[in-house]
Amino acid sequence: MQRRHFVSLACRSGAATLAAPALLRPALAQDAPGVSAKTITIVSSAPVTGPLLAFGAEIQQGVNAAFAQANARGGVSGRNVQLQILDDGYVPERTVANVRQVIAQGQALALLSCVGTPNNTAIAPLLEESGMPHIAPVTGAASLRKPQRNVFHVRASYTDEVQRLIERLTGMGLKGLGIAYLDNGYGRELLEVATAALAKRGMQPAGQAAVATDGKNLPQALQTLAAGRPSAVLLATAGAVSVELVRGIKAQLPGVLMAGLSVTLPGASLAQMGEAASGIALTMVVPDPQRGKLQLVRDYQSAMRAAGFTDFTQGSLEAYVNARVLLEGLERAGKDVTQARLRAALSGIRQLDLGGFTIDYSHPPYVGSRFVDLGVLGNNGRFIG
Repeated sequence: MQRRHFVSLACRSGAATLAAPALLRPALAQDAPGVSAKTITIVSSAPVTGPLLAFGAEIQQGVNAAFAQANARGGVSGRNVQLQILDDGYVPERTVANVRQVIAQGQALALLSCVGTPNNTAIAPLLEESGMPHIAPVTGAASLRKPQRNVFHVRASYTDEVQRLIERLTGMGLKGLGIAYLDNGYGRELLEVATAALAKRGMQPAGQAAVATDGKNLPQALQTLAAGRPSAVLLATAGAVSVELVRGIKAQLPGVLMAGLSVTLPGASLAQMGEAASGIALTMVVPDPQRGKLQLVRDYQSAMRAAGFTDFTQGSLEAYVNARVLLEGLERAGKDVTQARLRAALSGIRQLDLGGFTIDYSHPPYVGSRFVDLGVLGNNGRFIG
């Protein structure tokens, strides 16, 4: 009965900061680092290894599909756009090292979709000092949604996602809501948001458990959750650890509803889980990638197939959208693109329709989309209803 309620419901709508080193201008003092007569190079620092490696894979697929689609039409001002991914393993210090290298060596015109709340927190001073544009960081942290001249968010915030989930869960009459959160800046911020949302309704969490990013304390976290006897659990986690967390909850708390954020279970994680994913509610910050009702989704599916990818996921669709926003900025910046012209072009975007999905950068902090939807997973790892 509760699961059917979930299916029918849809609503739209870190690490400590490292000190910024001085003199972070590119070594060659180029006006347009990463730009040659034939190519424009864009860099993403993302986990290709480690607990969130699925995010790196989905970024690579979605962005490369969008870039290949654009390049097949002649590129941008006659230049092909190419992506370089630097592995950081979801370790903030490695993200900093990657970005520092990119800036110092003039490797790229801009950053695209660097992953993680603590990671993006750590590189924020480098971006401010250098002027390097960063489009669509993969984080919805409110702490990073501050006016910044160089950062152009695309996705809705985690605050929006958590509040929508709690609104729906409490609206179903569920009183005991447990919270499992990742034990880092991302998870702790979501715990704070969720606790505040419950407090407004005169409620407290029915247990809260910090989960290590590598899952080493999972047995203890599950015991903590079970002790609170929740009727539902909010999953404020991300990546591989979420898979074992869900399996553990289903084993130790049978019948308990689970609801997570858009980053809780990336596509690769869902493939691992099979039927164990059935019944989990997740927020979505882009439309359902399986349903071609919108032109955006049809364009994405066409680009993915042309690039040799047949698995359509939320993560790769988000990456595709992020790349489309960057490509729009490059087109508007013109043939003599520089970092300053790219920033100006992006900040001038108003009500950009990507095919049923709108981006608007009317004012800082630049947050392009407020889209939040809610879906429930079936036993094939796809949204149903």
